Amino acid sequence: MKEIRKLWIGIAILALLSPVGLLPSGDAWGEWGAEEFKKMIGFIPVGLKRFSGLWNAPMPDYTVPGTGDSVGYIISALVGILLVAVVTWSLGRFLLKRD
Repeated sequence: MKEIRKLWIGIAILALLSPVGLLPSGDAWGEWGAEEFKKMIGFIPVGLKRFSGLWNAPMPDYTVPGTGDSVGYIISALVGILLVAVVTWSLGRFLLKRD
């Protein structure tokens, strides 16, 4: 139990540090949209153009309406951590039930 508590404390610290991602200028690596690709390589790949409207992020640019950038980053990190924890826990329960 003590190890799990340390794990959650470490995860909470990382979530609180997530606004550090706002310090560097430019886009985060791998988070490029169609327009960024066009600027970088001179064209938009066909597959990206075709499927770019398929998914819209629930929290675009890690923002939450009515909050500042830093608070939005922290909330976004906490929501992501919660979703991963719930999915992992649910999957674990499902797999244990099968055995």
